[in-house]
Amino acid sequence: MSDLVLLAATAAAEAPTRLNPVRLFLDADIVVKLVMLGLLLASLWTWTIIVGFWLRMGRLGSKTRAYEEEFWQADNFDRFMSERGRADLPPARVANAGVTEWRRSTKDGVKDREGARQRVATAMDSQVANEADELADRLNFLATVGSVAPFVGLFGTVWGIMNSFFQIGSQASSSLSVVAPGISEALFATAIGLFAAIPAVIAYNRFSHRVNRYEGRLQRFADRLHAGLSRQLETR
Repeated sequence: MSDLVLLAATAAAEAPTRLNPVRLFLDADIVVKLVMLGLLLASLWTWTIIVGFWLRMGRLGSKTRAYEEEFWQADNFDRFMSERGRADLPPARVANAGVTEWRRSTKDGVKDREGARQRVATAMDSQVANEADELADRLNFLATVGSVAPFVGLFGTVWGIMNSFFQIGSQASSSLSVVAPGISEALFATAIGLFAAIPAVIAYNRFSHRVNRYEGRLQRFADRLHAGLSRQLETR
């Protein structure tokens, strides 16, 4: 009787008192481990995109404001375009697209003012769309992680639970001590999937909104420039 009491006391002393994520990962099945590793890598890349995009949009917003202020305050438009027209900024590329088309349309005189206006507007609208697409390109990964990661984690969970049931059959025991560790490891895969998906969804929605706002800003800049170029067409 004393031996049984001693064994029970030893087992209670060795039993974990709290969840250990590292131990859950190390004790998991190889398939569940691969699922966890994939989700952790996806989460790491997600946070890299989040931090990088946030910094990029902050720098881009301040540089765009400075460029637009200089653009509308310039005394000599041609000199400003020659000096800053090819700056590595979205509004600079939009302005350059519009001015380039305007110069092509007026090089040999203006025969169709309305046609020239349409070509200038099309050139700038196309460039605005290109800039927005380029900004939003890396956000597709966030959308993919946000929608797929929970299901990948669920796959790991299902596989882990199937493995736990297999252990029940192989050991001919339905004791909770047999199946509980495997189920805990399996559920940990779902937790990691949610850990990767939740920030990805939040960041995607937030950054998509910022890209849309920035696209609207570029469009307003293009519309204002188009109005100025249209007035110049009327004098030719």
